[in-house]
Amino acid sequence: MSSTLSDDWAGDRDALADILAFHLEAGVDVALGEEPVNRFAESEASRAAPSTAPAREAARPALARAPASPPVGEPAARRPAAPTPALLSPAAPPPPDVAALEAREAAASAPDLDALRALLERFDGCPLKHTATRLVFADGNPAARLMLVGEAPGREEDIEGKPFVGRSGKLLDRMLAAIGIDRTSAYIANVVPWRPPGNRTPTPQETAICLPFIRRQIELAKPDILVCLGGPSAQTLLGIREGITKARGRWMEYDTGSRVIPALATFHPAYLLRTPLGKRMAWRDLLAIEAKLAEKPGAP
Repeated sequence: MSSTLSDDWAGDRDALADILAFHLEAGVDVALGEEPVNRFAESEASRAAPSTAPAREAARPALARAPASPPVGEPAARRPAAPTPALLSPAAPPPPDVAALEAREAAASAPDLDALRALLERFDGCPLKHTATRLVFADGNPAARLMLVGEAPGREEDIEGKPFVGRSGKLLDRMLAAIGIDRTSAYIANVVPWRPPGNRTPTPQETAICLPFIRRQIELAKPDILVCLGGPSAQTLLGIREGITKARGRWMEYDTGSRVIPALATFHPAYLLRTPLGKRMAWRDLLAIEAKLAEKPGAP
């Protein structure tokens, strides 16, 4: 009997661990309370206790309540003024087209990568900045010949402020190590430098606002090879329309405006974690990158 009970408890622990892992992957990373709350007991107590609705209504902020109608004949000067919209809500961010224009002007003014990072720290045109913990600018060696660009940071990246440090990052490190590369010989960034809430996909407007910054980042880093990790990164930077399965493994060109860089699209490590069968094709892409790096810089 004891053996059966211990097996049952082990199974429960495994099931709970799977549930927690699922929620973490979905971006649920904040608990609403330290202890469980008995909502049924709360509802019973609220029915038994006298109504506190008038007290709650009195405690509400004045701006949250609609002003009562003034008594008939009351002078206009004594009537309560209606709250202004500015007091009810914070200032709205600029429209996406205005924010994208401001991003292009700001990115073009950056003379180097340090200045570009400082501009991004001050830039408020992307709404993702206000929900993320911190800016995730880049990792690795900015002077490296190889630059890899993903789509957007995840939970672990948002915490540490570096791209590709979670499960996907660990797989990426192993992939690069297979062709003799580590983070001292590669430069890693994302199209969007702030984590979308719940790890959702960035909207087209959010991507458009961030695009001038990653374009300037690539231009300033001056890599010899650009690798787009995943379909969204390849579609944004290389202008392709087909999915990553058709686009991967084919050398294309990325024009910075001052030079043309050989570019390759391959699977995002997160996709490979979900679809291990794709690792065979990803290995071919890694071999192609290795061969391209063996060529002389600037070779076609």
